[in-house]
Amino acid sequence: MGDKSMPLDDFAATIESGMTVGIGGWGSRRKPMALVRALLRSDVRDLTVVSFGGPDVGLLCAAGKVRRLVYGFVSLDSIALDPHFRAVRERGAVETAEYDEGMLVTGLRAAAQRLSFLPTRAGLGSDVLTMNPGLVTIASPYTGEEYVAMRALPLDVALVHVNRADAAGNAQYLGPDPYFDDLFAMAADRCYVSTERIVSPADLPAGGPAQSLLISRIFVTAVIETPGGAHFTSCEPDHGRDEPFQAHYAAAARDPDAWRLFRRTFLDGGEPDYHKAVAEFHAGRGGPDGEGAGER
Repeated sequence: MGDKSMPLDDFAATIESGMTVGIGGWGSRRKPMALVRALLRSDVRDLTVVSFGGPDVGLLCAAGKVRRLVYGFVSLDSIALDPHFRAVRERGAVETAEYDEGMLVTGLRAAAQRLSFLPTRAGLGSDVLTMNPGLVTIASPYTGEEYVAMRALPLDVALVHVNRADAAGNAQYLGPDPYFDDLFAMAADRCYVSTERIVSPADLPAGGPAQSLLISRIFVTAVIETPGGAHFTSCEPDHGRDEPFQAHYAAAARDPDAWRLFRRTFLDGGEPDYHKAVAEFHAGRGGPDGEGAGER
């Protein structure tokens, strides 16, 4: 089947400025954060990012990597808005296309099927059409009913994170929801899968039901083993969201001096440096549950 495994350090060099990058996951859940952190350390710029956004969007916007953002929402789940996203949105610092969540899914489905659009009822009667004047409606040739003609959202690259994958690129989620990661993979010319653990093909069906085998190797360009690669977002059942660290991130994002310290502490080094700094953060608080010395 071929070995598609790739070291994390080699990933960012495959991404070019100006690309359209789709990022899987949902809010602050199962985001490919190790891949996002690798992009932060790279020279790429002017990205179009398509996402059900969370800290992936916030971090890339804060680093000046994003030219255009296509999104259904940007949330940290337990914190309503990512502060970095809110700041760039209020300043008008990036171009935006804000869609109903169903519309974003329809756009990904159209791209996955190599269609220029698909009809949907999502968005009808809402200000989404007003805010996106490039969208049009279309009448059904069978009933005359009006639909939104949601244009396809083709991606140059998709980034997703899963619980397990084999070296050939077959990818498995073990948590409660697939979060449309399969659509991101199918809508993209290239798909990079980060995973908590690369396992043998035989271990995939033993680890979960058939429907958990979410992404076929035919859609995958490379597989990157990144234990803790979704941190600080959740990757159930391997780990939950790191709420104390997420709160620290959000607080730092609201203050320029605090953000410079956060970036220097957690983001300027490599992935091992990040996880070491996170462990030190929790040790300083008295542990991951936040009891003890208090947040620094």
